[in-house]
Amino acid sequence: MILTVTMAVLVAGAMADKAPLDGPLVGIVHSEQHHPGANGAHSFDFEAENGIKMHVSGNLGENGGENSIGHWSYPLEDGSIAFLKFVADENGYQPESDLLPVAPEFPHPIPQFVLDQIAFAEAERERLAREGKTQ
Repeated sequence: MILTVTMAVLVAGAMADKAPLDGPLVGIVHSEQHHPGANGAHSFDFEAENGIKMHVSGNLGENGGENSIGHWSYPLEDGSIAFLKFVADENGYQPESDLLPVAPEFPHPIPQFVLDQIAFAEAERERLAREGKTQ
């Protein structure tokens, strides 16, 4: 297993060294890490010249897993800022962002073709019941 991981890292490093850059280099404005302390507490902050920002902090949860909270943002082509915040804990990953799709509120309007199909199915059941037939 260790040999496989080592080989994968070496191959990835060799390929990365030969990979062309698709765009300009982006400098790191700020990068700060606080490694696990008591109860696994840690944090990470990052900011790049192009406006990408990220913050994550966390600790060990009650059941031994990691609990984290954080947020990240980056500029969009239209000049607005994409933003996502999250909590990751025993209840799973819970992101919040205007970028994420939102289901329609329930109850939402039922399309007429669905109502027509329901009415047809009910009429068919009633007809079969009158004829003494079952489905």
